[in-house]
Amino acid sequence: MLEQTFTYTNDAQDEVFVYSWYPEGEGIGVPQGVLQIAHGMAETAKRYARLAEVLTARGWIVFAGDHRGHGRTAKTDAELGCIGKDGFGGMVRDMSTLSRIIQERHPGLPLFLLGHSMGSFLTQKIMYTAPEPYSGFILSGTNGPRGLLAFGENLARLQCLIQGERHPSLMLNGLVFGTYNKHFLPPHTPFDWLSRDEAEVEKYVNNPHCGFLCSAGFFQGLFSLLQEIHRPNRMRKIPKDKPIYIFGGDEDPVGLRGDGVKKLAVLYNMLLIKDVELKLYPGGRHEMLNETNRDEVTRDLVDWLERHVTTG
Repeated sequence: MLEQTFTYTNDAQDEVFVYSWYPEGEGIGVPQGVLQIAHGMAETAKRYARLAEVLTARGWIVFAGDHRGHGRTAKTDAELGCIGKDGFGGMVRDMSTLSRIIQERHPGLPLFLLGHSMGSFLTQKIMYTAPEPYSGFILSGTNGPRGLLAFGENLARLQCLIQGERHPSLMLNGLVFGTYNKHFLPPHTPFDWLSRDEAEVEKYVNNPHCGFLCSAGFFQGLFSLLQEIHRPNRMRKIPKDKPIYIFGGDEDPVGLRGDGVKKLAVLYNMLLIKDVELKLYPGGRHEMLNETNRDEVTRDLVDWLERHVTTG
């Protein structure tokens, strides 16, 4: 596998840092397609290199950018978790910009979008605002509509007014993540809910670009996004002819231990989207690509891609 990196300037004048991975070695023919990845909250695109290694061995090209306030797009450690005004709208625009760059570099190749966790919610917005470049969508560690989001947004707005948008919010972090470990006792780390694989959790804990505290402004934007993406007038704009693959663990607290993910799949079916596939893995937690059965999960993902690049 050949890893390359580059940056581009977004509309906030930030240099967005992007990883790309290409097949390498003898006998490489025309690539099957391209997978664009939108990573999750408080992590980095670099963590998807292992998935890219499997995909490039199958003839795929993979691109993944660090979102605003994340990874190497954040100018300093102090910028981690700070995304600026309209940060989530900006992340969506950055994803669309990257899709155009990919199409310019690889015209004619089918392009799929995979979003994990926060990236899956950004992907859900892309699905009704800018779906055109994509042949299909993959949602990992996601969720459907849920309550109390307006309360969370108002609380975040109040904290922004009192302490500033850039204030690292321990309170809001606790509101969002405080109960996530309660089914995994006794916890060894605050992040046991990510995976049953303790070594993978330790890698996350020890990664300086993972698990950081996000700002009050970040949480305000997140709560706003989560309300917007499941409004009926937004969801009705999702194309009916683009396939959607949803996968997750049935012990993932983000997806309400499977219930929220099932509800989302039902909504897509009610919208008459022609091809919606849901796969829940028993015992799996939030990061199925880093789970104890990750080889199975990755095989299923590759199989879905290859079936849809053939029929798409």
